[in-house]
Amino acid sequence: MCSVMGDDLKDSVATCWKTILYNVLIGVVLVLIIIITICGNVVVCLAVGFDRRLRSLTNCFIVSLAITDLLLGILVLPFSALNLLHEEWPFGSTFCNIYTSLDVMLCTASILNLFMISLDRYYGVTAPLRYSMLVTPCRVAIAMGVIWVVSLMVSFLPIHLGWNTKDKSIQNLREDGSKECKLELNKEYVLVDGLLTFYLPLVIMCLMYYKIFKIAREQAKRINHANCCNAVSPTLPTVREHKATVTLAAVMGAFIICWFPYFTVFTYEGVNDIEVDETAFLIVLWLGYANSALNPILYAALNRDFRTAYQRLLHCRRVGPLSNETPLTLLHIRRPGERTVPDMQGVQDDKPPDLQESNGKECSPFIKDVTESSGP
Repeated sequence: MCSVMGDDLKDSVATCWKTILYNVLIGVVLVLIIIITICGNVVVCLAVGFDRRLRSLTNCFIVSLAITDLLLGILVLPFSALNLLHEEWPFGSTFCNIYTSLDVMLCTASILNLFMISLDRYYGVTAPLRYSMLVTPCRVAIAMGVIWVVSLMVSFLPIHLGWNTKDKSIQNLREDGSKECKLELNKEYVLVDGLLTFYLPLVIMCLMYYKIFKIAREQAKRINHANCCNAVSPTLPTVREHKATVTLAAVMGAFIICWFPYFTVFTYEGVNDIEVDETAFLIVLWLGYANSALNPILYAALNRDFRTAYQRLLHCRRVGPLSNETPLTLLHIRRPGERTVPDMQGVQDDKPPDLQESNGKECSPFIKDVTESSGP
């Protein structure tokens, strides 16, 4: 309420209303981020559930990423928004530590899922013939287990044992009358967490995506040579190479822009034992959260098969060259045992090949996605 008294009544009322409008504007932005995060990742999960062509080992990591970001949007972001807009944490110190642990765990799991996606794509591009031997269901399951074990080890374990605080006591449980809810940091925790869950994966991801881009560019040149021999427009491969550049730049650029500022502040605070400005910290924190809203676009919508599945799901119709606006019926969500022979023949016609040949050489499916990723 804007109830003030004194000689400077007009100035006080104006300041009060500015504060209210500011909070409303911030609240609207935060709600939009939460809604986009939840809805976008739900669509990814539904698309994989309804489209059999998306049920592959590669997409296991994208689904794992979507589930992680969805949990972040449901279990963490609403409380983070409430904590930002209110001066006091209203849910008590015990739930504060649970919320903080969930925050660290799910953000870490999201980053590590991104790392596993880049690793999977690296093997798919650099070793397409050995990919099925390198990436097996057992290894994918082990990789997902490692993601969650590491995420638990840097979240619930240290926070509930006091390993992240300067005096080694459990945070937010001291009887000092404070009603804040924040993650306390010491130098050891910051260095281990930052290096293990961000800086090291970032360096490896940059190297892998650089290698992927080089191979994509070489593939575009081979396509250029083949098209020139077939009298196809020579500008097409240049467009494909540009698409590859834009796609990979978007993937790495979004990850770095969203998370690098937060981990820079995170490391600076812990190493130097200095608290940065609260507004600056909240900005970089929510910038990191925004990566979970971008992931469904960057890691799914840039893939042609996912775009087709999105269109089928959202428009309730079949799209693409294989069918002309065929309605999405129960046929597409039946179990295999319930389908008839004609149904199964239609499903087989929908399946794309795993490898494309270009100029006599094998081409990774990811190369195909990268070089053709900008069309609707």
